[in-house]
Amino acid sequence: MLRPRIIPCLLVHDKGLVKTMHFKNPKYVGDPINAVRIFNEKEVDELTVLDIDATVQNREPNYKMIENLAAECRMPLCYGGGVKTPEQAQRIFSLGVEKIAISASAIQDPNLITQIAERVGSQSVVVVLDIKKKLLGGYEVYTHNAKKSTGKNPIDFAKQLEQLGAGELVINSIDQDGVMKGYDTTLVEKIRAVTSLPLTVLGGAGSLQDIGQLIHQFGIIGASAGSLFVFKGVYKAVLINYPNPAEKDQLIKENFKF
Repeated sequence: MLRPRIIPCLLVHDKGLVKTMHFKNPKYVGDPINAVRIFNEKEVDELTVLDIDATVQNREPNYKMIENLAAECRMPLCYGGGVKTPEQAQRIFSLGVEKIAISASAIQDPNLITQIAERVGSQSVVVVLDIKKKLLGGYEVYTHNAKKSTGKNPIDFAKQLEQLGAGELVINSIDQDGVMKGYDTTLVEKIRAVTSLPLTVLGGAGSLQDIGQLIHQFGIIGASAGSLFVFKGVYKAVLINYPNPAEKDQLIKENFKF
């Protein structure tokens, strides 16, 4: 039976693991490979790694880094950052990555979603939408670490993704990033209403209760977090953490109707 997934999201900047707030001021929190080893021990459901430099610097994915991460990773791995062509996606997939995440390139050329899906299968194509609230209401998709507005409405775009060949959608809230005060469930509800694609939600989780609330409201969903799984306590000491199997099972049991 399908179950909700609880997914750490690691951001890579200057080859190090960082955490941001509102997509700004990356704070170094450790070595990505070391973090993967710890998450292996904690038996996480899935892991997402996003290279936040690649698209901004207009360079190819760092294949050596990806190969090293995939070789170390004992859980399903989703990689995103700098993927612009089906050939790049196929190469990354061949390194042992289970899912390819695309964002800016999917906005610039939606047909890329279809082309990659034809190479590696729809189930392996993840579209990440970095979304920000508009001053006068509504939402807009941004790219390049929230530096470029696209003018696209994420709800309208989400309607097209399944037909284009996407297998999953990540809803990443720029406003909630690093704040640790809960997910933007209003945004999730709006997107859930227009697509049957599997959803993963990122941005805002500050506690396991936030994850529980998301699962309770939306059922089978991916609950992703960055700060929650790299910081600990009120002073945000760097400590890689994740609920143990019993805690995770209890969290899902309390919030998900089987």
